[in-house]
Amino acid sequence: MADTTKNIKASVIMSTYNAEEWLEKVIWGLSVQTETDFEIIIADDGSKPKTKELLDSLRTQISMPLIHVWQEDNGFQKSQILNKAIMASNSDYLIFTDGDCIPRKDFVATHLDYREKGYFLSGGYFMLPMDISKAITKNDILSQNCFDVKWLIQHGLKKSFKNSKLSASGFLAKFLNAVTPTKATWNGHNASGWKDDLVFINGFNQEMQYGGQDRELGERLFNKGLKSKQIRYSAIVVHLDHARGYVNEATWKKNFAIRENTKKNKVVKTTIGIDSN
Repeated sequence: MADTTKNIKASVIMSTYNAEEWLEKVIWGLSVQTETDFEIIIADDGSKPKTKELLDSLRTQISMPLIHVWQEDNGFQKSQILNKAIMASNSDYLIFTDGDCIPRKDFVATHLDYREKGYFLSGGYFMLPMDISKAITKNDILSQNCFDVKWLIQHGLKKSFKNSKLSASGFLAKFLNAVTPTKATWNGHNASGWKDDLVFINGFNQEMQYGGQDRELGERLFNKGLKSKQIRYSAIVVHLDHARGYVNEATWKKNFAIRENTKKNKVVKTTIGIDSN
């Protein structure tokens, strides 16, 4: 494995937890990228053996290295497994997404095209309803049907201006990136940055469970002096629908307080991060 990951251009890191059907679709999306010089790192927060079995099977069917970083199931510990994945990466540039987000074929190439020292990149997502999420087949991913607005409308997607996220390209995509009122924040489903910067700030804050840990990492990158670039209309993923059973008010309040402290006191390095592992 070491030989195949020398001097690769990027590491694509994605989190997962007992969601093999969605994870397989995401990996097929990565298998047809126009830029192939990257590794896939699965940050697995305690999935059962089915996930490992799936990855062992897919590893023989795709051309890029597939690394499985797993930890025991101890509740929602996404920040911790992402930190472990950062340290397992073999590239100096890290692209983050989730195991329920299928990337368009130019996803990796776009992140690499826009990367720049002193910046991180902020992509977006296009949310699909459950019926379409289920209907997407391997062939729909390999043929890129699942990014075709006409195909999606035929399968029940409502017509909306939001659909321009999928249809915009070239100058129009750059124009929409520039004029969107959405701030260029660190988004767990679609963001990228330099490994050196992420290690310097000690990675994700492991005190934080679900809700805002991605944004908080971005806020510490800003405190370090980085800027962000908006690429939400250029680096495209379709977000498959799923239930969110891990949200609770106490966690949100705790995470909100941590983020307020990060902003108020210009925190750069979290005290409970990469070096806690």
